Amino acid sequence: MTKKMTNFGTEVIPEEEKRGRVADVFDSVASKYDLMNDLMSVGAHRIWKRMVAADTGLKEGQSALDVAGGTGDIALLMADRVGKSGRVVVYDINGEMLKYGREKCVDRGHVNDIQFIQGNAEDISFEENTFDVATVGFGIRNVTHLEKALTEMKRVVRPGGRVICLEFSHPENSLFRSIYNAYSINVLPNVGEMVTGDRNAYVYLHESIRKFPKQKELKAIMESIGFFRVRYYNILNGIAAVHIGYKV
Repeated sequence: MTKKMTNFGTEVIPEEEKRGRVADVFDSVASKYDLMNDLMSVGAHRIWKRMVAADTGLKEGQSALDVAGGTGDIALLMADRVGKSGRVVVYDINGEMLKYGREKCVDRGHVNDIQFIQGNAEDISFEENTFDVATVGFGIRNVTHLEKALTEMKRVVRPGGRVICLEFSHPENSLFRSIYNAYSINVLPNVGEMVTGDRNAYVYLHESIRKFPKQKELKAIMESIGFFRVRYYNILNGIAAVHIGYKV
């Protein structure tokens, strides 16, 4: 029987290997993940995540799921919006990332109002129509089956609820794109090696971004899954993009 193949960066590997390979990447960088995000974006990722939190439209008492929520940045912002009467769940396949996320949230006074669950984005362990919003920030490109993960996020939100995806994307200006690619190829792996000791993790980061669907392609994928009123907006000419879709 022919094995099904998928991309791990620019490498083509059997699908069953990808989860373990991605896990190795995040096990390696988990303790320095927040620091590297600050260095890579000069702190701008914090503004981008606040934009996502604003896009959720969450109100007091509502519920939210942050898929691949890692160290809890978006979850913390959503917890502030839903208050103590609301519910926020961080759902991530990587135990090391959840460990650091839980510690950070507790340090900031969120002891019981943010729940951490280890699980696969392609098989979310909640019933349908559970949450008002589902978000994913810088994680969706790491799943093996993109459509399956987005379908699961749609399944667990209530009718009228929204799914929001923040992800590194593709700059639209050719000159800007060339500069960004040069930075990603020549600078990021070196910084990653100095800070985390793992150069390959940040080579994979660049490669996985280049393989990820472009903005209009991702919008079309979301529409094909059954999201309606799908829209996106670029950040910094497309270094990152936010896609928003609604469940009927």
